[in-house]
Amino acid sequence: MQPENPLKSPVLVLGATSLIGGHLLERLRAAGVDPVAISRRPPAIDAGWLDADLSDPNLAEALAPVATVFSLSPIWLLPAALPALKANGMTRLVAFSSTSRFTKRDSAVAEERAVAARLAEAEADVEGFCLDQGVAWTLLRPTLIYDEGRDGNVSRLAGLIRRFGMLPLSGDGQGLRQPVHAQDLALGALAAATAPAAENRAYDLVGGETLTYRAMATRVFEGLGRRPVVVCLPPALFALMLKVAAPWLPGATAAMGARMEQDLTFDSGDARRDFGWSPRDFHPRF
Repeated sequence: MQPENPLKSPVLVLGATSLIGGHLLERLRAAGVDPVAISRRPPAIDAGWLDADLSDPNLAEALAPVATVFSLSPIWLLPAALPALKANGMTRLVAFSSTSRFTKRDSAVAEERAVAARLAEAEADVEGFCLDQGVAWTLLRPTLIYDEGRDGNVSRLAGLIRRFGMLPLSGDGQGLRQPVHAQDLALGALAAATAPAAENRAYDLVGGETLTYRAMATRVFEGLGRRPVVVCLPPALFALMLKVAAPWLPGATAAMGARMEQDLTFDSGDARRDFGWSPRDFHPRF
């Protein structure tokens, strides 16, 4: 998945300290592009970083001229910054959203439904602004993102396995998953930015294979060099256990257990056709 055409410079990366950000900056620099990276917590000693907030009404004054923008921040932060980006010369935008827009839309947890609604609203705002202002846009919606030791999904499972030597699941864990590596998403973003067919389109980006939640958990054990010990619990018992363990598992909800039996799958055929999306299979190594 190598870019077919050179990027339109200069290049700006929003949310560059995110999981995808480090991989994207590395690939840009390897391609001879010297990007400007924006974060609210930039590395203190690294050149090329700008300490800025996308909600700052004076953002335009802090920005240098920009042609291509990669947005890795939560997409609901992006609409407020679009006028400043356009004023500074933006003509191409590649922004990350999430398939949670769909998978959490009907969640039993109000907070998750609110996240899905924010994603959908932000996507519509971004698309509307870009179409009105003549900016070529691409939206990328990854499935479950992982990056060994850094993410809050797969690496969280690895942390539980290290601590307890086993992993409990709700039900049989037969819900299908398509985990996708952050480095592959960086490559995909670069390919999309230089592919004319990807302009003014949204894509769901899945990993290289589809496997059950239980199989995914087994691969995490293997990535840790451990014998898989997966314990399947009745959903009611799993929910009770999660409630008791809530103080030690911030962010964990009963809905997470319920989704272990649900298929959360998408199709990346359009991305393969339009910009050569070709992610790795799921074999994490910790």
